[in-house]
Amino acid sequence: MGLRGATGHGWRIDLGRSPVDDGTMLQIMDIVRDRGSRYAVSGGPVADRVALAAFLADLKRVKKFARASHNSWAVVIGGEPAKDDDGEPGAAAVILKMIQRDGLAGHVIVVTRWYGGVNLGGDRFAHVVTATRAYLQALHAG
Repeated sequence: MGLRGATGHGWRIDLGRSPVDDGTMLQIMDIVRDRGSRYAVSGGPVADRVALAAFLADLKRVKKFARASHNSWAVVIGGEPAKDDDGEPGAAAVILKMIQRDGLAGHVIVVTRWYGGVNLGGDRFAHVVTATRAYLQALHAG
């Protein structure tokens, strides 16, 4: 798939086996690489906060996601927004804004970052946007 990231790095879309047993999780791995940091995006349908907690627990059962520096997420459930930066200040607000603009409800999006040792400054927000946009495009395409 000839997509290129905002930083010029190639995207690899991995729609294979997900950590969720029922296969409802969509993941795009290595969406952006920048100065040693790596990003992935995951998501899936969640009907309520119990399902949201189960989704996040399933994601973090996979060792590489459990060890990630940040798993920032956002969702709108029953008209109510929910989000968590997971130590990446402002990241969840970016995800939530894009979800709301898209009109997506009952579907969580998680942007994962593995810190590479270099502070990315404002570029990290561009990478969150890139990951979320790619996820929404893949979701609507499939």
